[in-house]
Amino acid sequence: MEIEVKKSSDDEIVFIVRDAEVPFINAIRRYAMVNVPKIAIEDVNIIRNDSAMFNEVLAHRLGLTPLVSDEEAIAGLLPMDECCGEDERCAKCSVAFEFNEVGPKLVYSKDLKSSDSKIKPVYDAIPLVKLKEGEELNIIAYARIGYGKDHAKWMPTTVCAYKQYPEITFNDDVNIDYDCADACPRGILKSDRRSKKIKILDIEDCAMCKSCVRASKNNSNETPRRSYINVDHRENDFIFTIETDGSMPPKEVLLKACEELDKKADEFIEFCEQGGS
Repeated sequence: MEIEVKKSSDDEIVFIVRDAEVPFINAIRRYAMVNVPKIAIEDVNIIRNDSAMFNEVLAHRLGLTPLVSDEEAIAGLLPMDECCGEDERCAKCSVAFEFNEVGPKLVYSKDLKSSDSKIKPVYDAIPLVKLKEGEELNIIAYARIGYGKDHAKWMPTTVCAYKQYPEITFNDDVNIDYDCADACPRGILKSDRRSKKIKILDIEDCAMCKSCVRASKNNSNETPRRSYINVDHRENDFIFTIETDGSMPPKEVLLKACEELDKKADEFIEFCEQGGS
């Protein structure tokens, strides 16, 4: 198997995987979405809320506010079920946040005061609630480690998808059809009438929608109609994209997903070797 990184930034990574199979690629996708640990607000104690926003809506909004959850930030923080249980909390398994705001003002994510300076909202300018004159908001919330399989707020990825690598070929025994290039909605084909060719500008951006194939068939005079262009895919090559909500780098999400998948594979092998008992 070969991996080639095409693009990498703080919140997105695009890479090509060659010589792999769909079940393996899909397993990585699923583990990146639901089996990578992340921190999110779970318990919200609303002491006072004079705003027009219902308590449940405010608690839901706080839960979906991305918190810094990279490896350095959560080092030493234990899952609650490995510490003091689901019904209790301590500094070893949870991080406290609090609001104590009085209107008039628009309360932002930056107003969340954290008990751990490393674990804080990823973005400062997320609007949470608007307070009018004299309205007060007093909240104590607790964040803990969780997994996307339990709730979307613990899902580190906003985009986690793959597609098979596109492949475009031309039928040389059919008259060249320049109209098929104009039919491409993403503009990855370019007509070059001087060299009597159709150039492929960026094959990796191809969505394999086959608009070009249909346009070419419509202009064909042959019976049965044949297109000048063919759009297919490479069987074992994939383009994989991971985009995060900023809580952790996409590369870290990928590596952690592979690590968790490796652990699960070892458990499965051990289970089989023990006779399935």
